[in-house]
Amino acid sequence: MRQPGWWYDPEPRLAARLLAPLGLAYAGATAWRLSRATPDHAGVPVICVGNLDAGGTGKTPVTIALAERLSGRGVPVHVVSRGYGGRLAGPERVLPSHGAADVGDEPLLISAFVPTWVARDRAAGVRAAAAAGARAVILDDGFQNPSVRKDLSIVVVDAARGWGNGRAIPAGPLRESVAAGLARADAVISLGEEVAQDVFRARWGSALRSLPHLRGALRPLPTGMPWAGLRALAFAGIGQPGKFFATLKGLGAEIVATRSFDDHEPLSRPLLQRLEADAARLGAQLVTTEKDAVRLPPSMRARVLTLPVRLHLESWDPLDARLDRLGLGQSQGEPRQP
Repeated sequence: MRQPGWWYDPEPRLAARLLAPLGLAYAGATAWRLSRATPDHAGVPVICVGNLDAGGTGKTPVTIALAERLSGRGVPVHVVSRGYGGRLAGPERVLPSHGAADVGDEPLLISAFVPTWVARDRAAGVRAAAAAGARAVILDDGFQNPSVRKDLSIVVVDAARGWGNGRAIPAGPLRESVAAGLARADAVISLGEEVAQDVFRARWGSALRSLPHLRGALRPLPTGMPWAGLRALAFAGIGQPGKFFATLKGLGAEIVATRSFDDHEPLSRPLLQRLEADAARLGAQLVTTEKDAVRLPPSMRARVLTLPVRLHLESWDPLDARLDRLGLGQSQGEPRQP
């Protein structure tokens, strides 16, 4: 779904005010569903990485970074995802033989780093991961799912957009009110550059109360690829394609054309044929994101360049302290990332 731009206006527009009663009903339904659930206790620590809004906020890179952090502490960690866009209901462990149509693009990407499961029934997925040897489970995008007891809940937010106009769907981007969501959270990670982070703090700082607030950014992974001067036709089907295009341009690529698709949109054969034809006509190289790349047919992946990004936090200290308290390995006192 393409989100209305006015969702992220600081002051609610007329459409938001007219739709406000529906937004209150949506948030109320979320609160009612959460209040009536009896969460399942899996017997292993469950760390939830989620968000309050319905847009792409950078949860997948956070999930990957957290999984690598736990692995570095010697903790066998698995990820459980709903598998949005995939046909398998699960619980099913993601295998190299699976495609995005089977398990969804995000689980397929995450599975390259850590054992990953898809499960429409999240509690069953967590139990399956624990039975397979996980000593910790990361629940990807399960913040509003009450079926599993969480030991640590991390809310991820895009610093530039914040929580938009502060209203719930369809009057705004939120799945629930900011106050209700943050009352269940243990930490907030805002992603963006310094100016955006300062704006976010000024607008939403009071809502954070005493919650640990970690500032971070998604940075290109150095791969040795000489991006400078490359003529690129960039395409992306993620929550915010513009961020990908800006990152690629910032590396010095000459972006001669862009193509934006809906988040998780299938890359059909006719669509890919058009992209290749357009790139040939423009004398450009096709470039996409890691998440989009896993939806490409294997025969095409060698012809499309991928720009990977990784999470950089100003400090891991608040999360390391929580992981220590959960008994998940010991902090190694790593220096702060640049």
